[in-house]
Amino acid sequence: MDIAVLPALLWGVVKIDFDLLHIVALAFALAFDAFGVAVAVGVQLGELDRWSVFRLSFHFGFAQFGMPIVGWLAGGEVVGLIGSLASWLAFVVLLAIGGRLIWEQIRPEKRKWKGDPTRGASLLILMFATSVDALAAGFTLALVGSQILMPTLVIGFVAAAMTIIGLIFGRTMGLKFNRIAGIIGGVILIGLAVKAILI
Repeated sequence: MDIAVLPALLWGVVKIDFDLLHIVALAFALAFDAFGVAVAVGVQLGELDRWSVFRLSFHFGFAQFGMPIVGWLAGGEVVGLIGSLASWLAFVVLLAIGGRLIWEQIRPEKRKWKGDPTRGASLLILMFATSVDALAAGFTLALVGSQILMPTLVIGFVAAAMTIIGLIFGRTMGLKFNRIAGIIGGVILIGLAVKAILI
């Protein structure tokens, strides 16, 4: 990409765009991981307060906003290298969390982890794990000559909204179905882990 047109493409002065329907479809596809993790977090936390909802939705949305920009700017070789490593990291993280969630429902007396996944290192790891696909999406937008700002705003907004929906859905499942909901949440995370390395 000619560096001279980079600011124009970034800010939309040069507009070679996907249409809005394609952008929204892409945003929902990328938000699936955030939604799945949010469901599991909602099951685990049980009770949600507004700040927990805000932290998770804001950070997931911000990650989904930022990673396409990184991919758009980085180029194919960098995205390929980072994407491969990131996919395996996402696999390990999501598999471990999903497996632990299932184990805790089967053997509740073994439940030792009392952390809050909407804070600290847990939040940062989940942000990264749920936004890997967005890195490659950003590179794809660069390949087709699309501007980046408007698509990433839509992607980030949809991810944040789907995170909120996932948290509420997970909390409702957890309160109604308790251990079964926990197992379902764990299975969802394991499914996302497998998806991270196969797709």
